[in-house]
Amino acid sequence: PGAYSVLISASNGAGAGDSQTLIYTITAKELTISGAIADNKIYDRTNTATISGSTLVGVFGTDDVSVSNSGTFATINVSNGVSVTSTQTLSGLDAGKYSLTLPTGLTADITVKELTISAAAAQNKSFDGNTTATITGTLNGVIAPDAVTLTLSGTFASSAIGTGIAVTSTSSIGGANAGNYSLTQPIGLTANITQATV
Repeated sequence: PGAYSVLISASNGAGAGDSQTLIYTITAKELTISGAIADNKIYDRTNTATISGSTLVGVFGTDDVSVSNSGTFATINVSNGVSVTSTQTLSGLDAGKYSLTLPTGLTADITVKELTISAAAAQNKSFDGNTTATITGTLNGVIAPDAVTLTLSGTFASSAIGTGIAVTSTSSIGGANAGNYSLTQPIGLTANITQATV
């Protein structure tokens, strides 16, 4: 593509002649993309999107042209059907001969990021007639500087005195950014209920 000058000379039978310079322009050939799909992703606190399935339409013969897979979500937060803007570009030895019409109407989902509780442990307690259990541990997997808090809680399978009683975690998360996460409860917890001291 570009502007090019051509000198044209002509003469008549009498030998008189003239020349003129003509300028012609070659424009880039427009390419389109077929099959483009915006991929769902797990929340990562960025608006970076990936577009897959893209096939270039309109490339001549064996010209070396390829297309990137880049895009941008309209939000960073967890949501379904989020609008995705293609930011795809051309590359390759012959990319300069072409321009690109980007796909539109793309959407994808941003799904919650799973959090876990590290070093989760149920604590022994003295008999108090209820099944309330205390669990200790540390929230793992939050992307800084997101504000997510952990409230630890649990329930004994029985309120009676015993050893190795199963404890079910009922812990929860809160905070300004908690909606972008879900909590995987720890399993296999046990603790003892001992005789109360009188």
